[in-house]
Amino acid sequence: MNKTVRQIRRIAVAVFGFTLLLAGVAMLVLPGPAIIVIPLALTILATEFLWARRLLEKVKGKMKRKR
Repeated sequence: MNKTVRQIRRIAVAVFGFTLLLAGVAMLVLPGPAIIVIPLALTILATEFLWARRLLEKVKGKMKRKR
C-alpha cells in the first residue's frame, strides 16, 4: 500500500473506532450493551494503534479474572 492509502485507512479506523468507543462509554450510563461495544471499539482501534492493543489486553485480562 502506498503512504496516502495507509494514512486514509488509519484516519478512517481512528474516526470509526473513537466514535464507537464514545458510544460505548455513553452506554455506561444510558441503556445499551456497553460491555460489548467498548471491547469491539478497542479491537478496531487496535488494528492501527499500539496503545489500544495494550488497553484491550488489560480489558481481556480483567474479563477473564471476573469469570
